[in-house]
Amino acid sequence: MSVALWKSVLQTTKSRLFLQRGVSLYNIAHGFEEEEIKKKLQQFGGGSINLSKEDNGIGVLTLNNPKLMNAFTGTMMLELQERVTELENWKDGKGLIIHGAENTFCSGSDLNAVRAMSSPQDGMNICMFMQNTLTRLKRLPLISVALVQGKALGGGAEFTTACDFRLMTPGSEIRFVHKQMGLVPGWGGAARLVQIVGSGAALKLLCGALKVDPERAVHIGLAEETLPSSDETRSLEEAQAWLNQYTKGPGEVIQAVKKVITAGRELQLEAALRAEKDIFGTVWGGPANLHAVAQSTKHK
Repeated sequence: MSVALWKSVLQTTKSRLFLQRGVSLYNIAHGFEEEEIKKKLQQFGGGSINLSKEDNGIGVLTLNNPKLMNAFTGTMMLELQERVTELENWKDGKGLIIHGAENTFCSGSDLNAVRAMSSPQDGMNICMFMQNTLTRLKRLPLISVALVQGKALGGGAEFTTACDFRLMTPGSEIRFVHKQMGLVPGWGGAARLVQIVGSGAALKLLCGALKVDPERAVHIGLAEETLPSSDETRSLEEAQAWLNQYTKGPGEVIQAVKKVITAGRELQLEAALRAEKDIFGTVWGGPANLHAVAQSTKHK
């Protein structure tokens, strides 16, 4: 087989794998002991990950552990994986808002679990587990928004980067505090942060452990805008109104748009083009396309 043909086959395979649901970065070939780490995480309970799905195709995912500023316990990490699987199979979904309970976003990992699982192997397994889950979250065929109320610290700051957009409320902050813990981001936050704000700004945020308020976040491109209200209920309504601008229309079309953008971001050009072709084929001649053609809506 020629080199050119081999490269073509490889790119085609990548694009097809990319379109499959639930494909993870790591498996046993990478030394990832998923079942073992799940058993250990199960020992550290508390909090919950709640998901509501509305008839308009907008889901709301709530990080619910307010006693610990919505820090992730072991069982919350497991529940997040389950919620992501549920969202991957939500045929009518169009958008997702992620926020924390009681007007704060998330303070990262529960330190009780961190202290108990301090071996390098446990650390690597947690890292791979959360990277798998948050990568699948980022790749969801839904337009996702992190609603940052209060503080998003450490792993919580990383979590915001797994969403397509970030909206902040007055007085909120995003802060990558990993350096102060003797660490670097391990949930994929550094790689995603570079994609969002560029390597220079990312280096400053990580090395300075800087508090990023809404004004600065908007200035550097980390956040889209500052919402008017800091009230928990009202700001969630404002986030829903913001997201509604981009989720009007048939769910299958919104999902297809998100898929082609994700392919363009993550795949090399040839593989991205093939993925776009395959996704295009799922909507061409479909109900929404035929209706639009019949109504001549293109130029309206």
